[in-house]
Amino acid sequence: MEEIVKLESVNTYNKMLGVETLHPLVTVIDLSKAKPMTAQTLNFGLYAIYLKELKCGELRYGRNNYDYQEGTLVFIAPGQVVGVQPSVETIEPKGWGLVFDPELIKGTHLGKHIADYSFFSYDVNEALHLSEKERQLVMDCLGKIEYELQQSIDTNIVKP
Repeated sequence: MEEIVKLESVNTYNKMLGVETLHPLVTVIDLSKAKPMTAQTLNFGLYAIYLKELKCGELRYGRNNYDYQEGTLVFIAPGQVVGVQPSVETIEPKGWGLVFDPELIKGTHLGKHIADYSFFSYDVNEALHLSEKERQLVMDCLGKIEYELQQSIDTNIVKP
C-alpha cells in the first residue's frame, strides 16, 4: 500500500520542496526553484492554490484523475489527498504556489465562508483555466504577497 505523506505545516511543506520558510502560516513558491520531488501522495492539512505553467502529468485528486493543462489554477483544501500518477517518477512542476495554514484565516470573514468557494471541493470536475490577463492578475497578487513575506516583521505592533 502506498504511503501518504501528511503536510500539517507550511514549514514541513517548504522543507519538502527545499525552500526557506519566511512565515510560519503562509508561503509563496516559484515551483521552478523548488527541488524535484519523487511522485507521492500528499494529505494536505493546508490550503493550496497552484498556478500551473507547464503540463506535468496527471494528478489524482480525491478519487478522480485530472490532466491539468498549463495556465490552470488548482485549489486544494485541508483534508484533501493529491497524488501524481505512478507513471511519473519525478515531479518538476513549473508555476507558482500559494500555501497557507487554516490558522491564517481563522476568525476572519474569509475563514468563516471559505467553504462557500466550491473550487476547493472534490466536486469540481473542471479545472479553472485562465486567460492571459487573468494569469497576469494572479501573478501580480502572488508577487505582492511574496514581497510582503520578504519584509522584516513589524515589531511596533500595538497590542490591545
